[in-house]
Amino acid sequence: MTSQSVYLGNLRVESVHLQSGNTIITDAPVDNHGKGEAFSPTDLVANALGNCMMTLMGIYAQRENIDLAGTKISVKKVMTDSPRRIAEIHVQFDFPTTLQATEKQREILEHTARTCPVNYSIHPDIKQIITFNF
Repeated sequence: MTSQSVYLGNLRVESVHLQSGNTIITDAPVDNHGKGEAFSPTDLVANALGNCMMTLMGIYAQRENIDLAGTKISVKKVMTDSPRRIAEIHVQFDFPTTLQATEKQREILEHTARTCPVNYSIHPDIKQIITFNF
């Protein structure tokens, strides 16, 4: 098992990552009967895409001695109503102005990000708009 979850009531779920003991809470969004006081499950899907891409870029960067610390990731999720589902995920990477990477390394960083496991796990009908601001 990776995690265990418990329904807390009021459209809120608490999940525990079994290996680390870390917890997260999800809440239904305001536009779907919730309070919107925590990530919704679909927020986590969108966020997972950006974080997975960043993690793979980090693995490459460590190997190449490129310091990506301070890179910011902005994620926007766009939902449809009928059926209610994620239609688009926008991920924007803003790299620090101090980034020292060649043009070739930047190309490899972009390619590496686009090959992350979450990217391959998301349904192809979900449009992904990925921006890299070096």
